[in-house]
Amino acid sequence: MTAIVAAPGAVAARSARQAQPTGEENNSAQGACQNRQLPPPPVDTSEEPEPGQPSPEPLPVPEDPVGGSRMGECGIVQPEESDAPPPVTAATWIIADLDSGAVLAAKDPHARERPASLIKVLLAIVVIRELRPETVVEGTQEDANQEGTRVGIGPGGQYTVDQLLHALVMRSGNDAAYALARALGGTEVALEKMNALAKELGALDTRAATPSGLDGPGMTTSAYDQSLIFRAAMGHEEFAAAAKTARIDFPGYAGRPGFQVTNDNRLLGTYEGFLGGKTGFTDDSRHTYVGAAEREGRRLVVVLLRGEREQEPLAEQGASLLDYGFGLARDAKPVGELVTQSPEAQPKPNPNKQADVTGTAADSEPAASAETDTERSAFGNVGLPLVILAGIAVLATMAMWLRRRRARAARAARA
Repeated sequence: MTAIVAAPGAVAARSARQAQPTGEENNSAQGACQNRQLPPPPVDTSEEPEPGQPSPEPLPVPEDPVGGSRMGECGIVQPEESDAPPPVTAATWIIADLDSGAVLAAKDPHARERPASLIKVLLAIVVIRELRPETVVEGTQEDANQEGTRVGIGPGGQYTVDQLLHALVMRSGNDAAYALARALGGTEVALEKMNALAKELGALDTRAATPSGLDGPGMTTSAYDQSLIFRAAMGHEEFAAAAKTARIDFPGYAGRPGFQVTNDNRLLGTYEGFLGGKTGFTDDSRHTYVGAAEREGRRLVVVLLRGEREQEPLAEQGASLLDYGFGLARDAKPVGELVTQSPEAQPKPNPNKQADVTGTAADSEPAASAETDTERSAFGNVGLPLVILAGIAVLATMAMWLRRRRARAARAARA
Protein backbone atom coordinates (compact mmCIF):
# COMPACT_ATOMS: atom_id res chain seq x y z
CA MET A 1 0.00 0.00 0.00
CA THR A 2 2.84 2.35 0.90
CA ALA A 3 4.61 1.64 -2.40
CA ILE A 4 1.44 2.32 -4.41
CA VAL A 5 0.73 5.59 -2.62
CA ALA A 6 4.33 6.76 -2.61
CA ALA A 7 5.23 5.92 -6.23
CA PRO A 8 3.47 8.87 -7.95
CA GLY A 9 4.93 11.34 -5.48
CA ALA A 10 8.36 9.83 -5.83
CA VAL A 11 8.14 10.08 -9.62
CA ALA A 12 7.14 13.74 -9.33
CA ALA A 13 9.95 14.43 -6.87
CA ARG A 14 12.44 12.70 -9.16
CA SER A 15 11.21 14.71 -12.15
CA ALA A 16 11.56 17.89 -10.10
CA ARG A 17 15.13 17.00 -9.17
CA GLN A 18 15.95 16.29 -12.81
CA ALA A 19 14.43 19.63 -13.82
CA GLN A 20 16.85 21.46 -11.55
CA PRO A 21 19.84 22.68 -13.62
CA THR A 22 23.33 21.70 -12.64
CA GLY A 23 25.87 24.37 -11.76
CA GLU A 24 27.14 24.61 -15.33
CA GLU A 25 23.64 24.49 -16.80
CA ASN A 26 22.53 27.21 -14.42
CA ASN A 27 25.50 29.35 -15.38
CA SER A 28 24.69 28.85 -19.06
CA ALA A 29 21.04 29.71 -18.49
CA GLN A 30 22.07 32.92 -16.76
CA GLY A 31 24.43 33.85 -19.59
CA ALA A 32 27.69 33.13 -17.78
CA CYS A 33 29.04 31.64 -21.03
CA GLN A 34 29.58 34.46 -23.46
CA ASN A 35 28.02 34.36 -26.92
CA ARG A 36 25.77 31.43 -26.13
CA GLN A 37 23.08 32.79 -28.48
CA LEU A 38 24.83 35.30 -30.71
CA PRO A 39 28.36 36.28 -31.78
CA PRO A 40 29.83 39.55 -30.49
CA PRO A 41 28.32 42.70 -32.01
CA PRO A 42 29.48 43.44 -35.57
CA VAL A 43 32.00 46.19 -36.20
CA ASP A 44 30.41 47.35 -39.46
CA THR A 45 27.10 47.34 -41.34
CA SER A 46 27.65 44.07 -43.21
CA GLU A 47 25.05 42.22 -41.13
CA GLU A 48 22.25 44.73 -41.54
CA PRO A 49 19.28 43.18 -43.39
CA GLU A 50 17.99 44.57 -46.66
CA PRO A 51 15.55 47.49 -46.29
CA GLY A 52 12.17 46.20 -45.20
CA GLN A 53 13.59 42.84 -44.08
CA PRO A 54 13.60 41.88 -40.37
CA SER A 55 16.75 40.79 -38.58
CA PRO A 56 16.88 36.99 -38.22
CA GLU A 57 16.02 35.66 -34.78
CA PRO A 58 18.86 33.86 -32.94
CA LEU A 59 18.93 30.12 -33.49
CA PRO A 60 17.47 28.18 -30.53
CA VAL A 61 19.99 26.97 -27.99
CA PRO A 62 19.48 23.21 -27.41
CA GLU A 63 18.46 22.29 -23.88
CA ASP A 64 21.12 19.56 -23.86
CA PRO A 65 24.49 20.52 -25.40
CA VAL A 66 25.08 18.64 -28.64
CA GLY A 67 27.99 16.24 -28.15
CA GLY A 68 27.63 15.72 -24.40
CA SER A 69 27.21 17.70 -21.20
CA ARG A 70 30.81 18.91 -21.09
CA MET A 71 30.36 20.55 -24.47
CA GLY A 72 28.16 23.07 -22.67
CA GLU A 73 30.91 24.15 -20.30
CA CYS A 74 32.55 27.56 -20.42
CA GLY A 75 36.29 28.00 -20.75
CA ILE A 76 38.83 25.20 -21.17
CA VAL A 77 37.41 21.67 -21.35
CA GLN A 78 40.11 18.99 -21.04
CA PRO A 79 40.58 15.45 -19.71
CA GLU A 80 41.24 15.06 -16.01
CA GLU A 81 44.90 15.16 -14.97
CA SER A 82 46.03 16.25 -18.44
CA ASP A 83 48.50 19.03 -19.16
CA ALA A 84 47.12 22.47 -19.91
CA PRO A 85 46.71 23.20 -23.63
CA PRO A 86 49.03 25.75 -25.26
CA PRO A 87 47.85 29.37 -25.24
CA VAL A 88 46.22 30.60 -28.45
CA THR A 89 44.44 33.82 -29.35
CA ALA A 90 41.21 32.15 -30.49
CA ALA A 91 38.12 32.91 -28.41
CA THR A 92 36.91 29.34 -28.93
CA TRP A 93 38.51 26.15 -30.27
CA ILE A 94 38.20 22.37 -30.38
CA ILE A 95 40.37 19.29 -31.03
CA ALA A 96 38.63 16.10 -32.13
CA ASP A 97 39.33 12.69 -33.63
CA LEU A 98 38.16 12.54 -37.25
CA ASP A 99 37.59 8.78 -37.14
CA SER A 100 36.04 8.07 -33.74
CA GLY A 101 34.45 11.49 -33.30
CA ALA A 102 35.90 11.80 -29.79
CA VAL A 103 36.42 15.38 -28.64
CA LEU A 104 39.81 15.52 -26.94
CA ALA A 105 39.78 19.09 -25.64
CA ALA A 106 38.02 22.37 -26.31
CA LYS A 107 37.40 25.91 -25.19
CA ASP A 108 33.75 26.98 -24.99
CA PRO A 109 32.97 24.75 -28.01
CA HIS A 110 29.36 25.88 -28.49
CA ALA A 111 30.05 29.63 -28.27
CA ARG A 112 28.49 31.19 -31.34
CA GLU A 113 30.88 32.98 -33.64
CA ARG A 114 31.13 33.87 -37.32
CA PRO A 115 32.71 31.31 -39.63
CA ALA A 116 34.11 33.53 -42.41
CA SER A 117 35.34 31.28 -45.24
CA LEU A 118 35.03 28.12 -43.14
CA ILE A 119 31.37 28.08 -44.26
CA LYS A 120 32.69 27.12 -47.70
CA VAL A 121 33.26 23.60 -46.31
CA LEU A 122 29.49 23.30 -45.87
CA LEU A 123 28.96 24.58 -49.42
CA ALA A 124 31.52 22.09 -50.72
CA ILE A 125 29.57 19.15 -49.25
CA VAL A 126 26.36 20.35 -50.93
CA VAL A 127 28.19 20.72 -54.25
CA ILE A 128 29.69 17.23 -54.03
CA ARG A 129 26.33 15.72 -53.18
CA GLU A 130 24.33 17.48 -55.87
CA LEU A 131 26.53 18.45 -58.85
CA ARG A 132 28.46 16.30 -61.30
CA PRO A 133 32.19 17.18 -61.35
CA GLU A 134 32.30 17.46 -65.17
CA THR A 135 29.37 19.91 -65.36
CA VAL A 136 30.46 23.20 -66.96
CA VAL A 137 29.56 26.51 -65.30
CA GLU A 138 29.96 29.78 -67.20
CA GLY A 139 31.48 32.66 -65.30
CA THR A 140 29.65 35.99 -64.96
CA GLN A 141 30.58 39.56 -64.18
CA GLU A 142 28.76 39.18 -60.86
CA ASP A 143 31.16 36.37 -59.94
CA ALA A 144 34.13 38.55 -60.85
CA ASN A 145 32.77 41.45 -58.75
CA GLN A 146 32.61 39.52 -55.47
CA GLU A 147 34.35 41.12 -52.51
CA GLY A 148 37.34 39.58 -50.79
CA THR A 149 39.48 36.71 -52.01
CA ARG A 150 38.92 35.71 -55.64
CA VAL A 151 40.50 32.98 -57.70
CA GLY A 152 40.11 34.80 -61.02
CA ILE A 153 36.80 33.84 -62.62
CA GLY A 154 35.69 36.07 -65.48
CA PRO A 155 32.57 36.57 -67.61
CA GLY A 156 32.27 33.97 -70.33
CA GLY A 157 34.87 31.67 -68.77
CA GLN A 158 34.12 27.95 -68.88
CA TYR A 159 34.79 26.11 -65.62
CA THR A 160 33.97 22.59 -64.52
CA VAL A 161 32.42 22.00 -61.11
CA ASP A 162 35.58 20.10 -60.17
CA GLN A 163 37.79 23.11 -61.02
CA LEU A 164 35.51 25.44 -59.06
CA LEU A 165 35.49 23.07 -56.09
CA HIS A 166 39.29 23.05 -56.03
CA ALA A 167 39.36 26.85 -56.27
CA LEU A 168 36.82 27.04 -53.43
CA VAL A 169 38.78 24.79 -51.08
CA MET A 170 42.37 25.59 -52.08
CA ARG A 171 42.17 29.35 -52.62
CA SER A 172 38.95 30.27 -50.80
CA GLY A 173 37.62 31.98 -53.92
CA ASN A 174 34.47 33.98 -53.21
CA ASP A 175 33.89 34.15 -56.96
CA ALA A 176 34.01 30.34 -57.10
CA ALA A 177 31.50 30.17 -54.21
CA TYR A 178 28.96 32.31 -56.06
CA ALA A 179 29.47 30.45 -59.35
CA LEU A 180 28.77 27.16 -57.55
CA ALA A 181 25.78 28.66 -55.73
CA ARG A 182 24.35 29.70 -59.09
CA ALA A 183 24.86 26.15 -60.39
CA LEU A 184 22.87 24.88 -57.40
CA GLY A 185 19.91 27.07 -58.37
CA GLY A 186 20.92 30.51 -57.13
CA THR A 187 22.19 32.03 -53.90
CA GLU A 188 18.95 31.62 -51.93
CA VAL A 189 18.54 27.99 -53.00
CA ALA A 190 22.17 27.25 -52.16
CA LEU A 191 21.76 28.80 -48.70
CA GLU A 192 18.62 26.74 -48.07
CA LYS A 193 20.51 23.59 -48.99
CA MET A 194 23.49 24.56 -46.81
CA ASN A 195 21.33 25.29 -43.78
CA ALA A 196 19.31 22.12 -44.26
CA LEU A 197 22.56 20.15 -44.38
CA ALA A 198 23.83 21.85 -41.21
CA LYS A 199 20.70 20.80 -39.36
CA GLU A 200 20.93 17.28 -40.80
CA LEU A 201 24.50 16.93 -39.50
CA GLY A 202 23.62 18.23 -36.04
CA ALA A 203 25.34 21.60 -36.49
CA LEU A 204 22.59 23.47 -34.66
CA ASP A 205 24.70 26.58 -33.99
CA THR A 206 25.25 27.13 -37.71
CA ARG A 207 23.33 29.36 -40.10
CA ALA A 208 24.83 30.39 -43.43
CA ALA A 209 23.88 33.89 -44.61
CA THR A 210 26.21 33.94 -47.63
CA PRO A 211 27.70 31.03 -49.60
CA SER A 212 31.19 32.51 -49.41
CA GLY A 213 31.43 33.34 -45.71
CA LEU A 214 31.24 37.09 -46.16
CA ASP A 215 29.34 38.44 -43.15
CA GLY A 216 25.57 38.65 -43.49
CA PRO A 217 22.45 38.89 -41.32
CA GLY A 218 22.16 35.97 -38.90
CA MET A 219 25.44 34.24 -39.82
CA THR A 220 26.59 32.02 -36.93
CA THR A 221 28.52 28.85 -36.22
CA SER A 222 30.62 27.32 -33.45
CA ALA A 223 33.92 25.50 -33.14
CA TYR A 224 32.00 22.31 -32.39
CA ASP A 225 29.88 22.67 -35.52
CA GLN A 226 32.84 23.42 -37.77
CA SER A 227 34.66 20.31 -36.55
CA LEU A 228 31.74 18.00 -37.32
CA ILE A 229 31.14 19.73 -40.69
CA PHE A 230 34.80 19.27 -41.61
CA ARG A 231 34.61 15.65 -40.48
CA ALA A 232 31.64 15.11 -42.79
CA ALA A 233 33.48 16.82 -45.66
CA MET A 234 36.56 14.63 -45.22
CA GLY A 235 34.31 11.64 -45.71
CA HIS A 236 34.00 12.70 -49.36
CA GLU A 237 36.99 11.75 -51.49
CA GLU A 238 36.53 14.84 -53.69
CA PHE A 239 36.91 17.22 -50.75
CA ALA A 240 39.79 15.34 -49.11
CA ALA A 241 41.68 15.37 -52.43
CA ALA A 242 41.09 19.08 -53.03
CA ALA A 243 42.12 20.01 -49.48
CA LYS A 244 45.61 18.52 -49.89
CA THR A 245 46.19 19.58 -53.52
CA ALA A 246 49.14 21.96 -53.75
CA ARG A 247 48.35 23.53 -57.17
CA ILE A 248 46.13 23.13 -60.22
CA ASP A 249 45.86 24.68 -63.68
CA PHE A 250 42.87 27.01 -63.96
CA PRO A 251 41.20 28.28 -67.17
CA GLY A 252 41.38 31.86 -68.38
CA TYR A 253 38.54 33.77 -70.01
CA ALA A 254 37.87 36.26 -72.82
CA GLY A 255 41.12 35.42 -74.57
CA ARG A 256 43.15 35.63 -71.36
CA PRO A 257 45.48 32.68 -70.75
CA GLY A 258 44.97 30.16 -67.99
CA PHE A 259 47.02 30.26 -64.79
CA GLN A 260 47.96 28.18 -61.76
CA VAL A 261 46.02 28.23 -58.50
CA THR A 262 48.00 27.38 -55.38
CA ASN A 263 46.78 26.18 -51.99
CA ASP A 264 46.87 29.00 -49.42
CA ASN A 265 47.12 26.71 -46.35
CA ARG A 266 50.58 27.27 -44.96
CA LEU A 267 50.68 23.95 -43.05
CA LEU A 268 50.46 21.97 -46.28
CA GLY A 269 53.87 20.40 -46.83
CA THR A 270 55.28 21.83 -43.60
CA TYR A 271 53.33 20.07 -40.84
CA GLU A 272 53.85 16.33 -40.44
CA GLY A 273 50.91 14.33 -41.77
CA PHE A 274 48.88 17.40 -42.73
CA LEU A 275 45.65 16.46 -44.53
CA GLY A 276 44.38 19.90 -45.49
CA GLY A 277 42.28 22.64 -44.03
CA LYS A 278 40.64 26.00 -44.56
CA THR A 279 41.41 29.58 -43.59
CA GLY A 280 39.05 32.51 -43.17
CA PHE A 281 38.88 36.19 -42.27
CA THR A 282 36.39 39.04 -42.15
CA ASP A 283 36.34 42.20 -40.05
CA ASP A 284 33.53 40.79 -37.91
CA SER A 285 34.67 37.17 -37.63
CA ARG A 286 38.37 37.97 -37.34
CA HIS A 287 40.66 35.04 -38.18
CA THR A 288 39.22 31.51 -38.39
CA TYR A 289 40.90 28.20 -39.15
CA VAL A 290 40.25 24.47 -39.56
CA GLY A 291 42.91 21.88 -40.29
CA ALA A 292 43.56 18.17 -39.92
CA ALA A 293 46.59 15.89 -39.70
CA GLU A 294 47.40 12.19 -39.31
CA ARG A 295 50.05 10.53 -37.15
CA GLU A 296 50.45 6.86 -36.30
CA GLY A 297 47.05 6.04 -37.73
CA ARG A 298 45.25 8.74 -35.78
CA ARG A 299 43.55 11.64 -37.59
CA LEU A 300 42.79 14.82 -35.66
CA VAL A 301 40.99 18.02 -36.62
CA VAL A 302 41.39 21.41 -34.99
CA VAL A 303 39.12 24.46 -35.29
CA LEU A 304 39.85 27.98 -34.07
CA LEU A 305 37.38 30.87 -34.25
CA ARG A 306 37.79 34.60 -33.63
CA GLY A 307 41.55 34.54 -33.37
CA GLU A 308 44.22 37.18 -33.95
CA ARG A 309 47.61 37.13 -35.63
CA GLU A 310 49.34 38.98 -32.78
CA GLN A 311 51.65 36.06 -31.97
CA GLU A 312 51.61 34.04 -35.20
CA PRO A 313 49.20 33.08 -38.02
CA LEU A 314 46.19 31.10 -36.89
CA ALA A 315 47.42 28.07 -38.86
CA GLU A 316 50.52 27.97 -36.65
CA GLN A 317 48.37 28.28 -33.54
CA GLY A 318 46.31 25.41 -34.91
CA ALA A 319 49.49 23.37 -35.31
CA SER A 320 50.30 23.84 -31.62
CA LEU A 321 46.84 22.56 -30.68
CA LEU A 322 47.27 19.58 -33.01
CA ASP A 323 50.57 18.80 -31.28
CA TYR A 324 48.74 18.96 -27.96
CA GLY A 325 46.02 16.64 -29.23
CA PHE A 326 48.51 14.07 -30.51
CA GLY A 327 50.30 14.27 -27.18
CA LEU A 328 47.23 13.38 -25.15
CA ALA A 329 47.21 9.78 -23.94
CA ARG A 330 45.20 7.46 -26.15
CA ASP A 331 43.34 6.19 -23.11
CA ALA A 332 42.41 9.69 -21.92
CA LYS A 333 38.67 9.95 -21.45
CA PRO A 334 37.06 12.07 -24.22
CA VAL A 335 35.30 15.21 -23.09
CA GLY A 336 32.60 14.89 -25.74
CA GLU A 337 31.78 13.45 -29.14
CA LEU A 338 31.03 14.68 -32.64
CA VAL A 339 27.53 13.56 -33.57
CA THR A 340 26.77 12.20 -37.03
CA GLN A 341 23.20 13.47 -37.29
CA SER A 342 20.92 15.97 -35.66
CA PRO A 343 19.94 15.01 -32.09
CA GLU A 344 16.34 15.53 -33.22
CA ALA A 345 16.80 12.57 -35.57
CA GLN A 346 18.48 10.29 -33.03
CA PRO A 347 16.37 7.29 -31.90
CA LYS A 348 14.88 7.76 -28.44
CA PRO A 349 15.28 5.10 -25.72
CA ASN A 350 12.37 2.62 -25.73
CA PRO A 351 11.24 2.16 -22.11
CA ASN A 352 9.25 -0.95 -23.08
CA LYS A 353 12.23 -2.76 -24.59
CA GLN A 354 13.93 -5.18 -22.19
CA ALA A 355 17.61 -5.92 -22.34
CA ASP A 356 18.66 -9.31 -23.66
CA VAL A 357 20.54 -10.89 -20.78
CA THR A 358 22.44 -13.07 -23.23
CA GLY A 359 23.52 -10.12 -25.39
CA THR A 360 26.90 -8.42 -25.51
CA ALA A 361 27.76 -5.22 -23.71
CA ALA A 362 27.17 -3.29 -26.95
CA ASP A 363 23.75 -4.93 -27.31
CA SER A 364 22.76 -3.77 -23.83
CA GLU A 365 23.65 -0.10 -24.34
CA PRO A 366 20.14 0.99 -25.38
CA ALA A 367 18.71 -0.59 -22.23
CA ALA A 368 21.37 1.11 -20.13
CA SER A 369 20.60 4.48 -21.64
CA ALA A 370 16.93 3.95 -20.95
CA GLU A 371 17.68 4.21 -17.23
CA THR A 372 17.83 7.96 -17.64
CA ASP A 373 14.31 8.14 -19.08
CA THR A 374 12.52 10.78 -17.00
CA GLU A 375 9.22 8.94 -17.33
CA ARG A 376 10.38 5.97 -15.30
CA SER A 377 9.39 5.57 -11.64
CA ALA A 378 11.53 6.65 -8.72
CA PHE A 379 12.65 3.02 -8.33
CA GLY A 380 14.43 2.94 -11.71
CA ASN A 381 14.01 -0.01 -14.05
CA VAL A 382 12.44 -2.25 -11.37
CA GLY A 383 9.96 0.37 -10.13
CA LEU A 384 6.92 -0.84 -12.05
CA PRO A 385 7.39 -4.52 -11.09
CA LEU A 386 7.75 -3.49 -7.42
CA VAL A 387 4.54 -1.49 -7.57
CA ILE A 388 2.70 -4.43 -9.20
CA LEU A 389 4.01 -6.87 -6.59
CA ALA A 390 3.04 -4.51 -3.80
CA GLY A 391 -0.47 -4.27 -5.25
CA ILE A 392 -0.76 -8.05 -5.45
CA ALA A 393 0.40 -8.34 -1.85
CA VAL A 394 -2.22 -5.83 -0.71
CA LEU A 395 -4.99 -7.67 -2.58
CA ALA A 396 -3.88 -11.02 -1.12
CA THR A 397 -3.89 -9.53 2.39
CA MET A 398 -7.38 -8.14 1.91
CA ALA A 399 -8.64 -11.50 0.60
CA MET A 400 -7.25 -13.34 3.65
CA TRP A 401 -8.83 -10.76 5.97
CA LEU A 402 -12.22 -11.16 4.31
CA ARG A 403 -11.94 -14.97 4.51
CA ARG A 404 -11.16 -14.87 8.25
CA ARG A 405 -14.04 -12.46 8.83
CA ARG A 406 -16.51 -14.76 7.04
CA ALA A 407 -15.23 -17.77 9.09
CA ARG A 408 -15.81 -15.89 12.38
CA ALA A 409 -19.28 -14.90 11.23
CA ALA A 410 -20.09 -18.52 10.38
CA ARG A 411 -18.89 -19.81 13.77
CA ALA A 412 -20.96 -17.14 15.54
CA ALA A 413 -24.09 -18.18 13.58
CA ARG A 414 -23.62 -21.86 14.54
CA ALA A 415 -23.18 -20.90 18.21
